[in-house]
Amino acid sequence: MEVLKAGLFTSIQDLGRTGYQKYGVIVSGVMDAFSLRIANILVGNPEPEAVMEITMIGPHLKLKKNTMIAITGADLSPMIAGERVPMWRPVYITQDTILQFGDCKTGCRTYLAVAGGYNIKVVMGSKSTYLRAGIGGFSGRALRKGDVLQVSSVKDHQLSFTKKLQKSNQTKNFISSLWYVPEPLGLASSNNIVIRVTRGNEFSLFDAASQKKFFEKSFQITTQSDRMGYRLAGDALTLENPNEMLSEAVTFGTIQIPPDGQPIILLADCQTTGGYPKIAQVARVDLTILAQSKPGQRIHFSEISLQEAEVLYMKREIYLQEIKRNITLYVN
Repeated sequence: MEVLKAGLFTSIQDLGRTGYQKYGVIVSGVMDAFSLRIANILVGNPEPEAVMEITMIGPHLKLKKNTMIAITGADLSPMIAGERVPMWRPVYITQDTILQFGDCKTGCRTYLAVAGGYNIKVVMGSKSTYLRAGIGGFSGRALRKGDVLQVSSVKDHQLSFTKKLQKSNQTKNFISSLWYVPEPLGLASSNNIVIRVTRGNEFSLFDAASQKKFFEKSFQITTQSDRMGYRLAGDALTLENPNEMLSEAVTFGTIQIPPDGQPIILLADCQTTGGYPKIAQVARVDLTILAQSKPGQRIHFSEISLQEAEVLYMKREIYLQEIKRNITLYVN
């Protein structure tokens, strides 16, 4: 797969580099794990396999051999020879075809999985790109024009799937499966994004007015945002008695309040520890919605209990397993 045009920020990511935070190595990985997992299920890969994460402005890619792909996440108008490529379903693309992405219709990040996965060196148990350290992914960096990615060999069940696709709806350059996954409603663009959170360890240290504002007011995602964290702008939040804190462990979805009172939501490339008070933690199922939000959009926080967050997580896992069973039945 040759990169003819790199796009805004395109990198190789999987579910992250776990087990090394005690050495100061961040987890990294995809911003939207839900979309990654579905993309891999659709092409018959193991769920944790690395995919291409494409942010807002997508690349132009030349596929140099027949390849089965799946595109999930944000709608960045994937096209082949002027024809729209369906998302959330397996698509078989013929040799020397150019896949390009256009306008961002909804969401922020698109995921491109290929059958067999990308042949990328595993570093500390992961193929994910850790940009600041220059490790993992494709030479430890975002993709550039002229890069050529190798695709690993497909398995027998993926070959049988390819044969089934050839009997499906067919065009000149690609064949799309009639079976698909409905696009999750949470990925649609909105100016009223609701993110469910549980209270953080230091929630009680904030004054009553700030606790109320956090759940009743909205906050705008600023342009000072990246894979490390989203900086928000809104009514300032303050502690009842400001004081110094010891650094503690933080994770994807931790919401910290720095001295200026403007929330920072830590994301996939966040540091391993932080010294700002933690007002809340984003529920795991809503990390997908967060990852698909972009600067300029506004966020409302809604409080749920830890038990409610766990129930939502289990429902999401059951849904993913149903998708896996259904596509297995379709292939066979």
